[in-house]
Amino acid sequence: MATLVLGAVGGLIGGPIGAALGAAIGNRVDQSLLAPKGRRGPRLNALSVQSSTYGSAIPKIFGAMRVSGTVIWSTDLIETRKKQGSGKGRPKTTVYSYAASFAVALSARPIVRVGRIWADGKLLRGDAGDFKTETGFRLHYGSGDQPVDPLIAAAEGAGSAPAYRGIAYAVFEDFQLGDYGNRIPSLSFEVIGDEGAVGIGMIAADLAPYLATDVAASIGGYAAEGDSVRGAIEGLSSVFALSLRDDGVTMMLSDVAGPAVSVVEAELGSISGVARADPIAVAQRSAAQQPEALALAYYDASRDYLPATQTARRDGGARRTDRIDLPATLDAAAARRYCEAQLSRAWGQRLTARIALPPRRLALQPGRLITLPRQAGQWRIRGTAFSAGAIEIDLVRHIAGSLLYHADPGRHVSEADIAHGPTRLAVIDLPPLSDGIATMPQIAVAAAGVSPGWRRASLSVSRDNGQSWIDAGSTAAPAVMGATLTMLPGGPATIFDDTSSVDVTMVNPGMDLNDADDAALIRGENVAIVGDEVIQFGRAVPLGAGVWRLSRLLRGRRGTDHASGGHGTGEFFGLLDPDSLVAIAAEIGDNISIMASGIGDADPIIASILVEGRAVRPLSPCHVRATWEGAGDTQVRWIRRSRAGWSWPDGVDVPLGEEIELYEVTAVPSVGTVRIAQTGGAVFAYTALDRAVDIAAGATSIVFSIVQIGQFARSRPAAVQLPL
Repeated sequence: MATLVLGAVGGLIGGPIGAALGAAIGNRVDQSLLAPKGRRGPRLNALSVQSSTYGSAIPKIFGAMRVSGTVIWSTDLIETRKKQGSGKGRPKTTVYSYAASFAVALSARPIVRVGRIWADGKLLRGDAGDFKTETGFRLHYGSGDQPVDPLIAAAEGAGSAPAYRGIAYAVFEDFQLGDYGNRIPSLSFEVIGDEGAVGIGMIAADLAPYLATDVAASIGGYAAEGDSVRGAIEGLSSVFALSLRDDGVTMMLSDVAGPAVSVVEAELGSISGVARADPIAVAQRSAAQQPEALALAYYDASRDYLPATQTARRDGGARRTDRIDLPATLDAAAARRYCEAQLSRAWGQRLTARIALPPRRLALQPGRLITLPRQAGQWRIRGTAFSAGAIEIDLVRHIAGSLLYHADPGRHVSEADIAHGPTRLAVIDLPPLSDGIATMPQIAVAAAGVSPGWRRASLSVSRDNGQSWIDAGSTAAPAVMGATLTMLPGGPATIFDDTSSVDVTMVNPGMDLNDADDAALIRGENVAIVGDEVIQFGRAVPLGAGVWRLSRLLRGRRGTDHASGGHGTGEFFGLLDPDSLVAIAAEIGDNISIMASGIGDADPIIASILVEGRAVRPLSPCHVRATWEGAGDTQVRWIRRSRAGWSWPDGVDVPLGEEIELYEVTAVPSVGTVRIAQTGGAVFAYTALDRAVDIAAGATSIVFSIVQIGQFARSRPAAVQLPL
């Protein structure tokens, strides 16, 4: 602008010559104001570290960039206290959770949208707009008339809340901090200021509307700081060889030098301070002053916009490496091409020259190309000065064009962007899974999502048919679960079942099952529940689309042999992995409802269960037999089983597992009176007198049903039938 002003003033005072002189002086002023400073572009980490410092610069985003932004408003941490995990007669536990609401400035010019968001480097918001952590979210696009955010207005007061017009910013409301150590994580945003590639000329013109541009190059994105031409092109000019030309009327930023102007021998004059006959003063810097390598740091969109570096090298005896930090989005090949071109220019421009031309050549401005007599190639004007009635021009050898290069952006392990998806929920009354003696029912919640991106859901429990709910924390790791597609036939509980198999479909196709050899099965691997039966499987064959066929089975595990028959299709299937189960306190007879609410759930998911207490029920007796001893009594005998242990390493009886040994025997004749008796041992006498009474009543058979009476519950019955 100094060129335009001083050129106009000079024209008023001294006519065309005065205008030319004024333009030349003004050009020197502009060059001092607009030329890049000593540093080679903003440091890339300025966009990578989130700031809340007052007065910190907010960049203007063009194209697509990943920026951390500046926290411009926040609340204190919001503490929530909830009672959870209560059972009858048990104290409640107070659980604390924390959230925060805050706003982050992203761009000092309007933007089109925000794509992905990362928190502490992990994906927080997917490209489809789905969040992986519970939070409210609003985006203000930076228009000149955008309204005040309602949350900020409510907190600060309608008359005190700024609208941040012209600033694009994001507002997070009640951001749940449990995943991030109860602190606000470091966020970074994929900000799109313009869709598609953005021209460098457009960037400069946006920041300096008076500037005409003729720049063909484009980039994926750019973060410009400041509102001057220098702020726009400081990082770009050294990479794209931009030149600023001023003819006294128009200031032009260009990456095209235009046709070369020929200078003839007769125009050349003497150069001030140079005592030599040759009017062309040519000089060459030594190789030791040149960089051996040039590193270009940039942001690579193929690596989630993370910083990347391409390096160009040459042999020239130098030992210096220069670095350019370019806050722009490039692909690896383009970055390598620009890096090689800049290094080539740096070495080619070792050759400089100075000439003096008459005042009529004042129109030659920096950026123009000229040819010189007796000198090969083209020369670019680097600067001009008016001295002793002549125009002295500094020149540098012009290096045109660049080769095409291929480059590898490097390997980047990117977190998969998978939608969270709806929740699937199961509540299980577990049998005893450990070798210890359970003293209360083991009610477990298993949950997963129909999408592999599902993480967890919050849980609430009701013990009054949904009239009131108590917070129960959140689900555990996603359970491997699904449903049966085929019916599992009945099978023995004492040997491997190599006859039966069952096909199961997973809740989502990302769930895997694995084989286990016999030794691993004995160690307790691959434990699963099908309906009410606990099984183990040795072989799992994928059939595609999330369907697996299970075989080499161990049946009726942990006392569930009663459930090995009577299976159907559509039964619940789930791996019994403790890491994927959440325990819920309960007592026998409780009617419990569990409500799960995940990020991907439009409505909460509810499952209910009537607690039977399988973990505290004694196991049903086994090997029941009745022996009639002629005219005497009939002895009914059985073998007790214990929930105190599941292996038999020493060959002796396992512990009882109950406070006392007690059984109830029910004798049911086909005709006649039902008798109920209790016994403290594994034997019951059906007397000859009772037999005679039953036969006299017309009975032809009798069934003896035995249950063990435990400390907390009764076992399932075991029965034997005896003909009379």
